[in-house]
Amino acid sequence: MMNDEALLRYSRHIMLPEVDITGQERLLAAHALIIGAGGLGSPAALYLAASGVGRITLVDADEVELSNLQRQIAHHQSDIGVNKAYSARESMRLLNPTVDIVALSEHAKAARLNELVASADVVLDCTDRFSSRYAINAASQRAGVPLVSGAAIRFSGQLAVFDPRRPDSPCYACLYPPDDAGDEALSCAESGVVSPLVGMIGCFQAIEAFKLLSGAGTPHQGLSTFDALSGRWRHFQVPRDPACTVCSAPRLYLPQ
Repeated sequence: MMNDEALLRYSRHIMLPEVDITGQERLLAAHALIIGAGGLGSPAALYLAASGVGRITLVDADEVELSNLQRQIAHHQSDIGVNKAYSARESMRLLNPTVDIVALSEHAKAARLNELVASADVVLDCTDRFSSRYAINAASQRAGVPLVSGAAIRFSGQLAVFDPRRPDSPCYACLYPPDDAGDEALSCAESGVVSPLVGMIGCFQAIEAFKLLSGAGTPHQGLSTFDALSGRWRHFQVPRDPACTVCSAPRLYLPQ
C-alpha cells in the first residue's frame, strides 16, 4: 500500500483512469532494465525513476566525457570521468529517492546479460551498436521479456517494441537481419546527432515501458521513424520473419 507521501508524489498518475492506483502499484512493484546511460538512456532513466518504477537497473561501462554533455542530460560537468551508470543513478536519486536503483559499470554479455534480462519486467535497449542490440534482443527472446528499442543518429530516430509474449510479435533480428548490419552505421561519435532528438526518442522509450509495466493503453507495434528535419513520423508494420534464427527458433520459456 502507498503511504500519503507516495499518493501525493504520484497523484497526477493516479488521477488518470487508465493508470489509477492499480497501475501505479504495478509500477512500484516493477523492475526495468536500462542498458545504456547515454543519450537515450538518460531521459528514459530519469522519467522512469520520476514515474515510480520500483526498481531500475542501469548498465553502462563508459565514463562521462565532455562531448556527451551536448545530449546526455543525466550527466553534468562535474561528472566528467565518472562512470555513466553511477552518474545517472545520482541524478535519478535527486528526482526520486524512493526508487531502488542498481548501477552496474560493466559491459553485460553472454550469461550475465541473460541473467539481467531474465530478472526484469521490461528491457530498454539504449545502446548504439548493432552487436549490443542483437545480444539484448536474443536475451529478451530467451527470457520472454518485452524489449523497447530506440535509436537516434544525425536527424533520424526510430522506436520499436518487441514483445516475445505475443506469438505474432517480430524481434529486432526480423527488422534488421544480422547479415545486413554493420556496427559503424550507428555510432554518434562518427556520424553526429542533434541533441533534442535523443531526448525525444528516449522519452518515447520511457512511455512504452510505462505502458507495459502499468497496463495502461496499448503498447507500440511495428516500427516508427522520425525525421527531425521535416518533423514527420512514419509508421511501418513489421511482420515476424518465419525464417528468423532468433524468434522463430523454439522458445525457452512458457508464456503465462
